[in-house]
Amino acid sequence: QVQLVESGGGLVQAGESLRLSCAVSGAIFSISRMGWYRQAPGKQRELVAQITHAGERKYADSVKGRFTISRDNGVTAYLQMNSLKPEDTAVYFCNALIADYALQTNDYWGQGTQVTVSS
Repeated sequence: QVQLVESGGGLVQAGESLRLSCAVSGAIFSISRMGWYRQAPGKQRELVAQITHAGERKYADSVKGRFTISRDNGVTAYLQMNSLKPEDTAVYFCNALIADYALQTNDYWGQGTQVTVSS
């Protein structure tokens, strides 16, 4: 059973930083991409940042230059968030596109971690 476990959320003041982590466990053949989405109250879930197995990165315009996504050992992803703004307040979800040993590919989601930025 594949699981994504997030950590690192919390309450910070505007201008401060947080680092989110997402660890994948279970019967994994490969992870082709990992990413972070967020959902603020009353809004749709949106892509924040994404990284492929080849290291290609994509960011939402609203976080470019402030957030950095990275991966290590292939099963853990990080989101370094600097210069946080109140509008970054949301529940952040880790996402991964994973192939199992039967080579079936599915999207997996973490449980979400709250990030709150006060002004």
